[in-house]
This record gives sequence, C-alpha cells and structure tokens, in this order.
Amino acid sequence: MHAMILALESPGDFARRTDKAQYKVYMEGWRAFSGSLEKAGILRNAAALVGPDSATVVSIKDGKRVVEDGPFTDSKEQLGGFFLIEVASLDEAAKWAKTCPAAKEGRVDVRAVPDDYPMGDE
Repeated sequence: MHAMILALESPGDFARRTDKAQYKVYMEGWRAFSGSLEKAGILRNAAALVGPDSATVVSIKDGKRVVEDGPFTDSKEQLGGFFLIEVASLDEAAKWAKTCPAAKEGRVDVRAVPDDYPMGDE
C-alpha cells in the first residue's frame, strides 16, 4: 500500500529554514529521515514546500470562487512537505512518521493513498 506522510511544521521550523545559523542542523534531521526511508526501500516521492507566506487559497464566498493570499487555517502548523512511501500497512507508515522531524515540534499526518481510486466515469 501507499501512504502519504504530511509534515506540518511549526512557525519555529519555518524560521529555521531561513536562519543561517540553524539551517544546517534543521536540514540534517530531514536528510537523515529521507535517507532512512530510501535505505529501507520504501520512499517513492517527496518534496519540501515553500513556507506558508507564499500560499494562495482558492475558496468559495457568496457562491463565487475567490483567490486570496493565504494561508487560512486554525492551526499554527502548516504543511511543509510530504513523503510518499510504500509499506505493508498504515501502522507501519505511522511508525515511520514518528521518526519524522516535524513530529518533534509540529505535527505529522499519515494518510492512506488508494491504489485504484476511480477517476471519472470508467
């Protein structure tokens, strides 16, 4: 099965990305995590996202689509990146997610990715 590990980072995490003194240590954690997924042979895709200040939100207001600068969320944590992995179970994915650097200060969501999701009228 495929699972998505969604790294929701804290404001402090995003600040470390741009702080020259903290960047190296910040990235070492992510490189180690990504490397462990690769070494286990389960990593299928991954990407970091630019910080939330660059977000754009499309929503419906008064029946019309509206594009606004974002993000608009009730949570302090913002999506910072994802890892698509192939594992035997969601429990196994959750075990890997516990080792994600975002789990230290932010939050990590784990979601199953359906292998045969119907798209349209097939």
